Amino acid sequence: MPYSQIFKDHLQNPRNGGELKGADVVGEETNPVCGDRLRLALKINDETIEAARFLAYGCPPVLVCGSALTELIEGKTTEEALLVTRKQLVEAVGGLPLRKQHAAALAIETLRSAMEKRKSGGKPTDVA
Repeated sequence: MPYSQIFKDHLQNPRNGGELKGADVVGEETNPVCGDRLRLALKINDETIEAARFLAYGCPPVLVCGSALTELIEGKTTEEALLVTRKQLVEAVGGLPLRKQHAAALAIETLRSAMEKRKSGGKPTDVA
């Protein structure tokens, strides 16, 4: 399966990459099989995600899924963001080969991890 134009655009022009100064919560997850890593920082006001930034380490699909995820969740309530599925993320990037679906799963897992951390009162410790 060749990568879509949407995928290629996110790869060449990632959205919302980098650190987020003053983030309310930061989640980071690693795929233990391949070592891909995704970090997601969120600025939340009145349960609405005002800003989302990501850092991706690993294969190109991880970067693309991080980029697309931030677009999908910015402006949504935290509750709405948690309803975003791996399938929706894969569709948002124009599809992924089966062997690269783990990138979308990692992005969703990182989002859920950040939200769980926020719920438990965790604050970021090393955000610039």
